Order: sequence, then C-alpha cells, then structure tokens
Amino acid sequence: MDYVKTAETLIDLVGGRKNLISNAVCMTRVRIGVKDISQVDMEGLRAVEGVMGVVQAKTIQIVFGPGTVTKVGEAIAELTGLPLGSVEAAEDDLADIAQSNKDDQKTKHDHTLQRGLQHIANVFIPLLPGIIAAGLINGVCNVIDFQTSGALTTHWWYLTIKTIGWGLFTFLPIFVGMNAAREFKGTAILGGIGGAFCLNAAVPGFPLASQAVAMPFTNSFFVAGIGGIITALLMGAFFAALERAIRKVMPNILDTFLTPLITTIVGSLIAVVFLQPVGTALTSGIYLVMDFVYTQLGVFGGYILAAGFLPLVSVGLHQALTPIHALLNNPAGPTEGINYLLPVLMMAGGGQVGAGLALFLRSKNVRFKRLVMSSVPVAILGIGEPLMYAITLPLGRPFITACLGAGIGGVAASILHLGTVSQGVSGLFGLLIVQPGSQISYAIAMLLAYAGGFVLTWIFGYDAKRIEEIYPE
Repeated sequence: MDYVKTAETLIDLVGGRKNLISNAVCMTRVRIGVKDISQVDMEGLRAVEGVMGVVQAKTIQIVFGPGTVTKVGEAIAELTGLPLGSVEAAEDDLADIAQSNKDDQKTKHDHTLQRGLQHIANVFIPLLPGIIAAGLINGVCNVIDFQTSGALTTHWWYLTIKTIGWGLFTFLPIFVGMNAAREFKGTAILGGIGGAFCLNAAVPGFPLASQAVAMPFTNSFFVAGIGGIITALLMGAFFAALERAIRKVMPNILDTFLTPLITTIVGSLIAVVFLQPVGTALTSGIYLVMDFVYTQLGVFGGYILAAGFLPLVSVGLHQALTPIHALLNNPAGPTEGINYLLPVLMMAGGGQVGAGLALFLRSKNVRFKRLVMSSVPVAILGIGEPLMYAITLPLGRPFITACLGAGIGGVAASILHLGTVSQGVSGLFGLLIVQPGSQISYAIAMLLAYAGGFVLTWIFGYDAKRIEEIYPE
C-alpha cells in the first residue's frame, strides 16, 4: 500500500485540509475530526483500498488493519501538519463547527449518552498503547512469578521490567486527569494535578494521608486516593471547566499567573470535598452492578455481556469501559485486583473468529475468502475490528450469529470463574493476563466461543448471494 497516496485520498474525501481539525489513531482506526460533516464522502471512504469500515461519531473513524493505521495516520500528519493526536481548532472556529454539525448531533450517532461515552473513550484512547504494553508486561511477569515462585524478584533487570508494567497503573489517575482536562478544553497539566489526588495513599508527598484530619460537612477523615480512576476523570473535567470560567473574567495581564494558581487551589479544595465522595460513590456503584451481573445473574449475565459487547465495539465506544477495568484490576478494591468482567467480554472476539472461519469454509468466492483470511489471524490475536468491519458487519447476519455464539463463551467464562490481573490485550494474548493456572480454562472458554460463532454462522449466517453482492469477483 502507498500510505501517502492513501492519506491524500482520505484528506480529499473528508473535505480537504481546511475541513480537518484533528488527526489521531488508535489500535485499528484513524480518527479524523472535521468542521463540516456534510463535506465528507462516506461511501468514497469505504471504497478506498485497505479501508475495512467507517464509523461516523464525534470523529470520522476509518478502520484499517493494525500497523497500517499508524502509517496512514503519520502520512496524514505529514501532509496536513496536524500531529497525531492533535486538535487544531481556533476558538472562533468552534461555533462554526458546532453549527455545521448541528443536524448531525441529533442523529442516532450522537445521542446525549453516546456523546458522554465518546468523551470518556477520547480520554482513554491515547492511553491504550501504554495500557497494552503495561498489561502484557504485568501478565508475563505474573506467569513467571507463578512458575518460578518469585525467584527472579532479586534481579535488578527483572524488577526494572516489573516497574515498567506497574508504573503506568500506579500513576494512571494523573494521565487520566490530564487527558480529561484536554478533552474538555482545559490545560492538561492542571487536570494532572487533580488526578494526583487520586493516587494511592501510600505514594509519598501526601501530608494529610497519615493524619486523622476531619473533612467539612461529613466530619469523616480525609483519605487520599479514594475514588480512583472515576474521580480522576471527574477532576480533570472539573478543572477544565473551572479554568475556562476563570479565564473569561481574568484580565489578560494576570491570566498567565493567576488563572492556573486559582484553578489548582480552588479546584483542589472543591474537588476533595465534593468530587471525591461522588467518585467514590460511583465507584462503589459500579462494583455493585458488576457483582450483581456476575454473581446474581450467573451464566445468564455472562451470556448477555459477551453477546452484547460487539455492538458497543461497532460504534467505537468500547474504550469507555477502560476505567471500569482499571477499577476491577485495583489490588485494593473488593475484587483484590482480579477482573472478572474482562474475560467474559473477550469472548466476543472468539465469536467473531468462529463466524469468520465458517464463512471462509462455506464460501466459493476467492476474493471474499482472501479478505476473510487476512482478518482472521489478527482476530485470533485479539484485534477483531478488521474482521468485524470488513466481513461480518457488512454482511449483517454473520455479525448477529457471531454475537450470539460469543455468548456461549461468556457462559463458560462465568462458570469457570475466569479473571485477569491486568488489561489491554485479548484473544490469544489474553493467556498472558488471566490468573496464573487458569490458562487452560481460558482456552476452553475461547474455543467454545469459536464453536458457537462457527456453528450459528454455518447454519444461519451464510448467504452466498449477499456475499456476491458486496464482494463481487
């Protein structure tokens, strides 16, 4: 693929350089922000060589395979001058952007709930490379510690690697606070200061952490770090809103000095008194809901969660679950760091793989079979979006049978009480992050998801005529 030529084509199809306001990539998607959505040729984007799907949300999300997406994003950055992950829009452009997208804001792609989830996703998408790397390191080290009874923990190089793995998750609230402030149009580092209040109390530098200091209104003791990721998200957004409000009334000559000072002092006092209790309550609520679905609904809950996850992925909002996974992987939480939700959701990818294999074996269309087999290997590794956007979702019925088949794996994951010690990976790489000693159980559950997706797609999801219409040879 000529990445520069592909980037040039994408730029033209989204309305040209003047219509672009942001350029970012995640694991499989180039996310392009535009001023005027009416200038975007959606069908033209879908027809570009290498494009596996297009999702219209807050940004135009163009799906490529892993690896390819970064090279295309870098080519767009070079051609437009928009660095990856940047948003270049002047304040006076914002009203025009809002007006040009007003009608689209009322569509199914932009309900209030979806906009809120998209904001959360935008906070965590830039963190995914680090979360994936740290998750893999934690998983590998966890397996090594289990197999060697911790024999390597006296070696400096091994401790260095372990520090890399746990360092991200230890300081994740700071990164979340920074990204939340940036997402809500504030200064990132000020949001990071808010996120620092959500670090574990054992981190040095918290003078109140070891003292019995009463809080106003409730008279409860101050506890540093309560609320975790959810509170960090709230603090980053609050600091951004407070900063914007202060800047509106602050004289220009004093803005540089007083706006950040007042934002951090006033914001911290308000956040600690009000936002941390709210974040703590939300965190407790999430735990209760997860516990109800997992323990009270049992296998039925496992089926619903696994079968319903792919639709969330299809609209690009699955990253919004990242803070929930971070909460469940918190060693100080009620689950003691074991995430029982993630293995159930991982089964969604297994249903996709099974559906893809069934379509490959039943179809006689050479072009279609080639597309399927270029997507299945990466789906086995845990990246199912190319298979979903290039194959199952366009065909319709295989997407449904993949979801229903994934539910079988979700039931198995619930029965086998699978849990992970980290996050960031799925599929075959999920073996690295499941609890030590449960790798065989995880493999069994995933194979059942494969089988469920395969059988249901073989019987109900195959439509040769539909394949010929979409993938003519």
